Amino acid sequence: MQPRRPLLRKSPFKSLIVAALVTLLAPRLALAEALLLVEADSGKVLEAQNPTNPWYPASLSKLMTAYVTLKAVKDGKITLDTLFTVSPTAASQSPSKMGFRPGTQVTVDNALKMMLVKSANDMAVVLAEGVGGSIDGFSTMMNETAQKLGMTQTSYVNPNGLPADGQITSARDLAILARAIIRDLPEYEYFVHIPSIRYGKRITQNFNKLIGRYPGADGFKTGFICASGYNLVASATRNGHRLIAVVLGASSGQMRAVRAAQLLERGFNGNQLAWLKPSLGTVDSLVPVDAPPPNLRDEMCGGKRHKPASDEDEDTVASAGSDNGGSTVLAGLQPPALKPSELLAAAPQPSEPIPVYTGPTRTGAALIAAIAADAGAQTPPKHRGKKARIAARKGGVDAADSKADAKGPNKGSKTATRTEMKIDVKPGKAAKPDAKQAPSRHANAKPDPAGKSANKPADKASSDSASAKPAKPKAAAKPKSGAGTGSTDAKPAPKNG
Repeated sequence: MQPRRPLLRKSPFKSLIVAALVTLLAPRLALAEALLLVEADSGKVLEAQNPTNPWYPASLSKLMTAYVTLKAVKDGKITLDTLFTVSPTAASQSPSKMGFRPGTQVTVDNALKMMLVKSANDMAVVLAEGVGGSIDGFSTMMNETAQKLGMTQTSYVNPNGLPADGQITSARDLAILARAIIRDLPEYEYFVHIPSIRYGKRITQNFNKLIGRYPGADGFKTGFICASGYNLVASATRNGHRLIAVVLGASSGQMRAVRAAQLLERGFNGNQLAWLKPSLGTVDSLVPVDAPPPNLRDEMCGGKRHKPASDEDEDTVASAGSDNGGSTVLAGLQPPALKPSELLAAAPQPSEPIPVYTGPTRTGAALIAAIAADAGAQTPPKHRGKKARIAARKGGVDAADSKADAKGPNKGSKTATRTEMKIDVKPGKAAKPDAKQAPSRHANAKPDPAGKSANKPADKASSDSASAKPAKPKAAAKPKSGAGTGSTDAKPAPKNG
């Protein structure tokens, strides 16, 4: 007779390990993406995951800035030709921005194009001060409009989405806003799907990677700050059927475009399975969640990332080719999702950049002259000296859309990361740019690794660079590699997009 095996005792350590794992995984589960797909006409919800979780909108705030401004145009209070003046407050905004000096005049038309395509934070303030008298006055108008539209989870404290605790929205509310733009402003809707703009010698592509790549893509806007992750509101139309996709908290600029394309593709091709899907009602009927917005700063801008986080981030995640974003149990029955390589490998369809310029509205020869004047003000890039780079690192960090403006925090810069974390949690306050550099930073500059201003020799960074000893031919090639990472010569300022 074989001896009986002793009964296995339940180890207390096993329970502790399980509890620890649950604790570690709980935040990751809570910080899942927010995804939403709705029909533009009816508002019917086709797919939803965390659609009413509060979220930091980042530059998606500019959609409301555009809506309020264009409603003022439609109501006859201003025109697209109305001139607004860049104030010191507007000029001091953190990148991404145009970088115009205080006193520069810009039409409403050009300011809207710069804001929506380049995600220019200074142009958002120019519009806010021109329409609402001040940032606070315009924010009140934004909040009143949000309430009228039924955006019950949204509040604004600034027109550009720079980090602020009081700047809150949700995927539900953003879908409501996108529908309002389509419904209420059809004659001005072209502003949200301009493929690219040209300012002087500089061409800026729309940061919505679906424009010109995904069949039928026709709007809207991207957004990014460290706390929110990579956000996108996108729309597409096929056979007269228009859908709106909202993606919040994606892991990279590439992944938010992939997620949106996956949502749209399932929406356009999932009619044969509609009878199997549970009814999700309309976007207005989605029940809000009473919770604080997730803060993704560590995941997006922490030291573990191989590259500084920015809206030009092309990193992919392991699950890029698969689809874990669907909220229904039918995800496995859907048509194969688009692969990132298929979606983003090709260049966007060729299109003529829309010219933007400073000063009053011009046509014909006067327009050509204005464009030439802006181009003439732009100078070739110069190499920046060590002092300029040290001075640039004194700013805070957050990442933005534009490679030309910056690529986020300097790679491996713990000091910069800590600075951004302080900036991102103070309600209503963005980082103060360096007083000597802010008004003209990135003004009229051709995209270059150094992200230098073309306007003023008085800029400390520029003067430091000019006084530096000319680089040897071998050293001159170094900035080129820096452009690929955006980690050396770009000013690490708090940005969004």
